[in-house]
Amino acid sequence: MNSRSLRQPSKLALGKWIAPFQWEAFAQAGTSAHRIYTGPDAWLERFGCDILLSFKTEAARDTALSEWPAQSAGLPFIAQRIFGKYLPERNEDRAAPTLLLGDPSLPLERVVEENHIRFCLDFAAGYSAGLFIDQRANRALVRRGGIRRLLNTFAYTCSFSVAAALAGAETVSVDLSRKSLDRGAENFVLNGLDPSTEKGHRFIADDVLDILPRLARKGELFDAIILDPPTFSRGNKGRRFQVEKDFETLLQAALELAAPRARILLSTNCARLNRRALENIGRFCLKVSRRAADFHSEPELPDIPAHAAAQTIWMFLKS
Repeated sequence: MNSRSLRQPSKLALGKWIAPFQWEAFAQAGTSAHRIYTGPDAWLERFGCDILLSFKTEAARDTALSEWPAQSAGLPFIAQRIFGKYLPERNEDRAAPTLLLGDPSLPLERVVEENHIRFCLDFAAGYSAGLFIDQRANRALVRRGGIRRLLNTFAYTCSFSVAAALAGAETVSVDLSRKSLDRGAENFVLNGLDPSTEKGHRFIADDVLDILPRLARKGELFDAIILDPPTFSRGNKGRRFQVEKDFETLLQAALELAAPRARILLSTNCARLNRRALENIGRFCLKVSRRAADFHSEPELPDIPAHAAAQTIWMFLKS
């Protein structure tokens, strides 16, 4: 027995690696974007031939880099590059990922697949590359759910809209960032959908809390609504959005646009709001609006523990 085997396990070893058979399962499902490892201070995600290493401390980053070669031995995967992304405590300290290992001449854009849906990522675009993989199951539900009209708020790069459009739905994607919506339109094109020529897909660059009442006044109704706001943001005229304080207001506005038997996704990355808290917000808003709903959650993903994913719950309206 060598001296290494007598040491205490590293922090990385205390986490959860996906099993080798899961790599083959993702390949068969047409998915090249998934989590590889989840630990207390770092996690690794695969995006095509690249790896994104997110870390809270430099020690966790260095441990991950040193242990990845041994963990990847025998896998049907060779990483071209490894990017690192520091996870700061304050939003204002966020920065785009940096290249840790690999060829710096390769393009920073990368097309990946999720259940055969194609998405373009850009490691130079900002803190997030363009796809939140912990929403995979919820996007799959949207695609198979028989949806006719989807409202995607805080749409970012429109991954939910693409999933719905591929199933034949009309979509409205709302985000304050025109740049993000333009990237979303590119994701439509990647999947053979051209929103510049096809009717039924709108991209609205505006404050969600301003847009929802306008849509309601026009009498628009949707049978699926995505509510996945940031923990904190600034909207029109410097309006501060804080998810803990403002999620009820957001959901009440969304219920005015919900068709009979609509489905509404409540989602957050706020550490102080768990699934039970989201359900409580939902029940309060249902009572105020005099509507009823069943609550539903998709099964836990095989590669991301529930505690390490966005907290999500669906409201299936009864009327």
